[in-house]
Amino acid sequence: MKKHAPNLDKVWLATAIFEKIFSHLSHQPSVAVVILNWNGKEFLQQFLPSVIASTYINKRIIVADNASTDDSVTLLQQQFPSVEILHSKENYGFAGGYNFFLRQVEADYYVLLNSDVEVQAGWMEPVIQLMEENSAIAACQPKILSYQDRGKFEYAGSSGGWIDALGYPFSRGRIFDELETDQGQYNDSAPVFWASGAALFIKARLFHEMNGFDNFFFAHQEEIDLCWRLQRRGYLIYVCPQSVVYHVGGGTLPSGSPVKVYLNFRNNLIMLTKNLPLRQLIWKLPLRIGLDAVSAWKTLLTGNTGYWKAVYKAHFAFAGWFLGKRKREKGTYPSLHGVYHGSIVWHYFIKKRRKFSEIVKVK
Repeated sequence: MKKHAPNLDKVWLATAIFEKIFSHLSHQPSVAVVILNWNGKEFLQQFLPSVIASTYINKRIIVADNASTDDSVTLLQQQFPSVEILHSKENYGFAGGYNFFLRQVEADYYVLLNSDVEVQAGWMEPVIQLMEENSAIAACQPKILSYQDRGKFEYAGSSGGWIDALGYPFSRGRIFDELETDQGQYNDSAPVFWASGAALFIKARLFHEMNGFDNFFFAHQEEIDLCWRLQRRGYLIYVCPQSVVYHVGGGTLPSGSPVKVYLNFRNNLIMLTKNLPLRQLIWKLPLRIGLDAVSAWKTLLTGNTGYWKAVYKAHFAFAGWFLGKRKREKGTYPSLHGVYHGSIVWHYFIKKRRKFSEIVKVK
């Protein structure tokens, strides 16, 4: 008996450890981290190890390859065998790509993560805990800082997205192209208007109930449109700054790219048309188109013909959508969080206020 006791002790210890892990795992919601990839081999090689090192136990890590033409898939197979791979035969863009791939993924929560994002080991736990504690939260984002300058907020979401009365998106830590230094000034978990698609936590059931993103958007502002629709259904969108990630930004389309300008202007007008009450839309839409035109002509005078062409191409594309594929969202128009009922254009360009806290006074 003495001879076999150590072996029995080992079996007992292994069983106890397994039971403890299983018990912990069974109480954790399942999370699928889905990274949409298009020709992002270098980003995957650089940032995927940090995602794999995440300490949240009940997770799957999936790279959804959007018809890449580089050898991203070969890299994954050779260097990251624990990562699941999904394929598509064509590039559906950000919106269509996630809609296509997430139909194939079962989980309690999805985390839509850009390939150019570095995460910290415990980045998932605070967000999931917050969303579990408040069942009204449909989507949430971590605090997003710049990978290149870690003391500053990053353009795509910063510490939670807002929108002004005319539909211009901005965020806690970013007004237009002005990025604030992170000094902990926006470290409170709070309801916001939109959560960034660069690192978007969303309840899987609600993503599918809302029919996901609008495929027509292809890329840019589709997450704002989805968050708007979720709020109109009575759900909350949150930021959880206790989780921090670092985003390179511009990995697929660099800042100032005519394609990026085109998509942003076109999609913003479509989003307003879909979601604004008609009594607001009839005067806000013409005003927005006018302001877009002013921006385009101002930029043309500086010699940037590409920007001017992109804006007017966006306006014509919006007109085509409005006359043909126009579809306004049904539902009510409740009071929404994260809306500034003034104009950030006025504050930024006329009053020279460049910080979120100088414009929005939050109690």
